[in-house]
Amino acid sequence: MIQTLHALASNAALERLTLLLNHVLASEPEAKSRLTKHIGAGIGIELVDWPSLLPPVPTLLFRITPAALLEWCPDGLATEANLRITLDASNPARVFLQSLAGQRPSINVSGDAALAADISWLAENLRWDIEDDIAGIVGPIAAHELARFARAAIAAVRDLISRVQAFAAR
Repeated sequence: MIQTLHALASNAALERLTLLLNHVLASEPEAKSRLTKHIGAGIGIELVDWPSLLPPVPTLLFRITPAALLEWCPDGLATEANLRITLDASNPARVFLQSLAGQRPSINVSGDAALAADISWLAENLRWDIEDDIAGIVGPIAAHELARFARAAIAAVRDLISRVQAFAAR
């Protein structure tokens, strides 16, 4: 029963993640131009050394569609990964905190070099304009204030993390 609920929840979360990624990709014309060269290619993301005490992570395999967007392939549905990205997930909390601090996690990439270069460019340059999306719901003034508050909160968390890291390094 718990395994079934976990599978349903993780599938739903990955479907929503795919929608979010596609929303961000669709907002940037350069992203479409870069992904158009790789239509049909598969991108596999593997979390290595995932703690056995945590629920298992589902298959992370995406295919680039003819619309230059991503399609999540839950069972690898006849999609071979042209690019494999492996992330050391032995300590998910550390990876999460490093992400909050603005640090990139340690990853290994293998496969299609041109696709890897374009994915790297997208990772470096694409940003979600959440303020613009929220403005469509609550208006531009409230969205600006919410975004300002969020930026201040993120800056405070980053500062706290860097202070803790500096203290731990002593």
